[in-house]
Amino acid sequence: MAEPAVHVLTKQIEEVTSGYVKKSAVLVSLCLGVGLAVMLSVIRIMIEPLQLWHFLLPGYGIAIIFMFVAPKLFVGIAFDAGGVATGPMTATFILAFIQGTAEGISTADVLRDGFGMIAMVAMMPIITLESLGIIYKIKTKGQEAKNNE
Repeated sequence: MAEPAVHVLTKQIEEVTSGYVKKSAVLVSLCLGVGLAVMLSVIRIMIEPLQLWHFLLPGYGIAIIFMFVAPKLFVGIAFDAGGVATGPMTATFILAFIQGTAEGISTADVLRDGFGMIAMVAMMPIITLESLGIIYKIKTKGQEAKNNE
């Protein structure tokens, strides 16, 4: 939430969609995505056999599958948010946190594990915002079914 570009993005999304996509929903999805990315990065550092590709390959696979299910509006928002979430605040504070974590573990490589976190933070908001789009799609279909009855 400290990333300035995230607030700009969420405000623009709410304006462009005329309030259909709420700023708070996008903000919560982004926060969950970044939080999950940091958590998975720490787990990857702590468990030596886990490699970055063990997370990125299935993660981007899920993102690609969700592209065909989520509304196109949310796909664009999701990929834009993936870039926005990796801004200066993330690179400064979360990268330092992950590098500090890696420094404390003898089997970890500070540079490799730190930049792996940036890749994770770029990926997870894509998945969470596409998931939000799928939820909106299901919710909209449910409301249409009620209106048709």
